[in-house]
Amino acid sequence: MNIRSYIAENRARFIEEWAGLIRIPSVSCQPAHKDDMLRCAERWCELLLEAGVQRAEIMPSEGHPFVYAEYKYPNADANTPTVLVYSHYDVMPVEPIDLWHSNPWEPDIRDGRLYARGADDDKGQAMIQVKAFEYLVTEGLMKCNVKFIFEGEEEIGSPNLTPFIMQHKELLR
Repeated sequence: MNIRSYIAENRARFIEEWAGLIRIPSVSCQPAHKDDMLRCAERWCELLLEAGVQRAEIMPSEGHPFVYAEYKYPNADANTPTVLVYSHYDVMPVEPIDLWHSNPWEPDIRDGRLYARGADDDKGQAMIQVKAFEYLVTEGLMKCNVKFIFEGEEEIGSPNLTPFIMQHKELLR
């Protein structure tokens, strides 16, 4: 199936999965959202497994957890490349709330565009990456290994990204 047909056939599911992520207020800089951060990481693990990775897990850090997932190409050999996909699942606060035209945690489609906190930066971008991966796996087109690393602290300067990378160098190779 070509990519346009795949998107058309799965559009409603893609939007609902994206909207489900958006509804999780994963605001890394607000302690009141600590549980939401974990819930968002857990949902990403589920979505990555559904997309075709063989392994997805939440990995702790000194701050918010990381999501690590991997796909090993079944016919891989020593020369098979590995692609590392980076994203983040935290979002900026919604304040001042009175500037929003709708509830920032409830996706609102207006004039064919979806509006909500995190709809683009970065849940939208990450969703595109995961759904492109899903398509390639589903259609048997994925010919490389893929590793995903999603962090929950990009909006606060990624203070635990470097320590995480240093601690997990072999995993991320």
